Amino acid sequence: MSYVPPHLRNAASSTTVSTNTGTLDNHHHHHHHNNNLAFSNSHSNSPSLFNASRRTSAAPPSSRTIAAVPDTVFPKWQPSERVSRMNPDQIEEVRHRLNLDVTVSSDSLAAPAPIESFNDMCLHPSIMKDIAYHDYTRPTSIQAQAMPIALSGRDLLGCAETGSGKTAAFTIPMIQHCLAQPPIRRGDGPLALVLAPTRELAQQIEKEVQAFSRSLESFKTAIVVGGTNIEKQRSELRAGVEIAVATPGRFIDHLQQGNTSLSRISYVVLDEADRMLDMGFEPQIREIMRSLPEKHQTLLFSATMPVEIEALSKEYLASPVQVKVGKVSSPTTNVSQTLVKVSENEKIDRLLDLLVEEASQAEKCGHPFPLTIVFVERKTRCDEVAEALIAQGLSAVSLHGGRSQSEREAALHDFRSSSTSILVATDVASRGLDVTGVSHVINLDLPKLQLWLPQL
Repeated sequence: MSYVPPHLRNAASSTTVSTNTGTLDNHHHHHHHNNNLAFSNSHSNSPSLFNASRRTSAAPPSSRTIAAVPDTVFPKWQPSERVSRMNPDQIEEVRHRLNLDVTVSSDSLAAPAPIESFNDMCLHPSIMKDIAYHDYTRPTSIQAQAMPIALSGRDLLGCAETGSGKTAAFTIPMIQHCLAQPPIRRGDGPLALVLAPTRELAQQIEKEVQAFSRSLESFKTAIVVGGTNIEKQRSELRAGVEIAVATPGRFIDHLQQGNTSLSRISYVVLDEADRMLDMGFEPQIREIMRSLPEKHQTLLFSATMPVEIEALSKEYLASPVQVKVGKVSSPTTNVSQTLVKVSENEKIDRLLDLLVEEASQAEKCGHPFPLTIVFVERKTRCDEVAEALIAQGLSAVSLHGGRSQSEREAALHDFRSSSTSILVATDVASRGLDVTGVSHVINLDLPKLQLWLPQL
């Protein structure tokens, strides 16, 4: 699909319309089997952010040679015979035990049964090999229900807290979907696209994709985010990749430069969608979603369910299955919360007293200092608090948007490996960081955005 940058679209709309134009109607699972690369936007009642059917050209349309786009394949998937034989009462019993709330619209088929064993999911042998390699034993609640929905080709609206295993819930079916498609050729756009709000979350998702595709020698992924080498990203995208994991702004940059395409994308994930809306990415999300080929599957994951997410899901998901794990918009049940009121000029001293005492107790018991995240509002305060902690003999590192990408990655690596015990961060790390074993989360400043604690 040829991508027209926003600043050229008005000019492009006045040129001759290509005779090879198809129609994009956003009904995801309807397909007219035309292989043209140009699409028109059906959202005539809203301001159009994309008009790929009208484009400028130095030569007449008839002189252009356009490669045909292979048809998307949605293979028919079935779970194991044991799961297929489950009756409605058995299915509801499993959902109740897994704390799952599953709803579908009245005119939709029933949702697939949750599956509590990877063996019953009938996955590609290479994926099963990698699941075993990484010692995955049983699916988490969100994986047990979301994976069968995704594998069956249904759209999904998933609500699950950070740390619930949702990344694997969309990653594993995504890889299986890509393996069913005609091979990627040089210059082809990705088969699947994951959009995430931050570089850190996008990098974690890509690592998960790589973990479950390690046995597939020719399977390629690209991480498309700001703050990293754009030349490397351009080279990878132009060579052709199966999966792109991206932040919305940087992905649009590459579309505008012609480094990648939307023409073969048939599996889309919007991860931490509420966070992306909080950060102002809604125009970019809409621009991408309105411009996709008509035949595609969409999975949207959000930790909360504000009206904006409901509106987004109604517009871009086709009869989705909605899955909630536990209570939405509430912290995990095994987290205790304490509010301590202190004056502004006493905050750092109180924090130092608290953490020095914690270090003393850990040393007496022969335990390592518990992993602790301290959230602050400003970059300068972030560095100030980290320096104060280090001056007290504590192991601390700061993480904020003013640090280089390599410094941020080094800080996260040290914290994940426990070589540094305290991470002082701005809201750049407020959600989506996959760090196991975090014991304490301290909001030194009242957060502007709701902060979600990891599952402990």
